[in-house]
Amino acid sequence: MKQSEVKGYSAAELSDKLAESQKVYADLTRTHIVSPLDNPSQIKDLRRTIARLKTAINNQ
Repeated sequence: MKQSEVKGYSAAELSDKLAESQKVYADLTRTHIVSPLDNPSQIKDLRRTIARLKTAINNQ
């Protein structure tokens, strides 16, 4: 998710997206511990998305 996409969301939508992204991130990291992911860069992308969402929430 890019910063331009994040700017279009309201505060409630940002909170929902943040909770959803954090859940997916936790699931991916647990899965990666047990067996390696095919695309481990997904973890990095999700971390960055979570940071973008948190930044957008703090700026509102």
